[in-house]
Amino acid sequence: MPRTVTLTLSPKQAADAKLYTTLAARRLGISDTQIALIRVTKRSIDARNRAVKVNLSLEVFVDEEPMPEAPNFDYPNVEHATPVAIIGSGPAGLFAALRLIELGLRPILFERGKDVSTRKTDIATINRGGDVNPDSNYAFGEGGAGTYSDGKLFTRSKKRGDYNKALQTLVHFGASPEILYDAHPHIGTDKLPYIIAAIRKQIVECGGAIYFDSRVSDIIIRNGRACGVRVGGTDIEAAAVVIATGHSARDIYRMLHAKGVLLEPKAFAMGVRIEHPQQLIDSIQYHMPERGEYLPAAAYSLVNQVGGRGVYSFCMCPGGFIVPAMTSAEESVVNGMSPSHRGSPYANSAIVTEVRVEDYAHLQEKYGVLAGLEFQTRFEHAARLNGGDRQVAPAQRVSDFVAGRASRSLPRTSYIPGITCSRLDEWMPEFISSSLRGGISAFGRRMRGFVTSDAVVIGVESRTSTPVRIPRDKESLMHPTVDMLFPAGEGAGYAGGIISAALDGERVAEAIKRQIK
Repeated sequence: MPRTVTLTLSPKQAADAKLYTTLAARRLGISDTQIALIRVTKRSIDARNRAVKVNLSLEVFVDEEPMPEAPNFDYPNVEHATPVAIIGSGPAGLFAALRLIELGLRPILFERGKDVSTRKTDIATINRGGDVNPDSNYAFGEGGAGTYSDGKLFTRSKKRGDYNKALQTLVHFGASPEILYDAHPHIGTDKLPYIIAAIRKQIVECGGAIYFDSRVSDIIIRNGRACGVRVGGTDIEAAAVVIATGHSARDIYRMLHAKGVLLEPKAFAMGVRIEHPQQLIDSIQYHMPERGEYLPAAAYSLVNQVGGRGVYSFCMCPGGFIVPAMTSAEESVVNGMSPSHRGSPYANSAIVTEVRVEDYAHLQEKYGVLAGLEFQTRFEHAARLNGGDRQVAPAQRVSDFVAGRASRSLPRTSYIPGITCSRLDEWMPEFISSSLRGGISAFGRRMRGFVTSDAVVIGVESRTSTPVRIPRDKESLMHPTVDMLFPAGEGAGYAGGIISAALDGERVAEAIKRQIK
């Protein structure tokens, strides 16, 4: 059996494999030469004190001990197996497809957007202030919203499925093994597209199929049972249908509602993107003017209650960029991303507050269960009207936003389309602006320097999750009124990021297998 050693080291020591191998051997009372294999199982940074430390958990294999077996991924050919339709090729859809193949079923994925490579062109056009392709952008296309947004792999719930297997799967398809042990694993938006393409290649080689530019316009339901999808006027039969469309596919919710398929309103969160100089966040978190070469760009995670309403940071991107995440030219929506090296001079994060069902109750008489979608849409349209031309976003210095005053100028930003001065607090719903102001003020007391004129809030961060849930039975994971219809992932209301969506997709695949004898 391997032996476990935990070491607390300086950042420089933790970067030296030869040194920590020697220290581990000394701790175990053996010589370096007796160690056949040493591998990191967990790495985390402790910056609570002035001297920053790195905690390393190591697994040590001594001579003549059996070495760990490499994970086995068995993807058989399923070309002639029972077909399952999957709407959407984000993490829930892709991981559902891989698991279906393992279980001997044939996944057929329908993606409204383009393949991950071609999608880059449409994203570049948006960044340059060009037209927004409603089907190919930061939200839609192969890999889903996470592909060109960040690639963070953290999930708060380990009960959704095999978290380690999901990470091993990503490593199998090209991710760095570091994601297996970093406390907050991250792939990076520069590397994730290649992993997504490798997953697609595996699915196709096994006899599955992925169709791009294929917006699903209808789900075929006969006698209360989902039995296929309609794409471009063509009906495609399937034994089951997985809805894995992500948080922005508003037309899917409207289609389901029009068909009388049960939906539920739900709470969600909206707010702004906040951007600081990365050096400032480093100095706050690491208690030093410069972080040095052995520490990564510093991150933060903040939460506070303001008037009984939660305000929190979300999708924090150290060394990252703010990107235009709208799916229509009438919206101003932003998100954050980080490349693998996290080398940008900026740090950004969503700062959002709860939006409860009662907050949009005034819209329910007209819009019913889709009232939250309308509330979200109006928020994004208001941001567009108060921004600039094309993708230019409304913005305010953080110190001015907290003080409730206009900004006469704005600091430099990573947001390529540009920003323009706007009193965000004047056009946002009052409960959102007041909650954000109180939350950011509290964060400033916790992180001295957080509230500064060198930082900026940019509008709006509105796609943290969907305002609508597609319900499902807890045991079968099927929709309660439509047999063989399986809601999955973030868009259905059952996940909140890449890994949680991937795990949910795997669970749904296993549930489908139980139904198909």
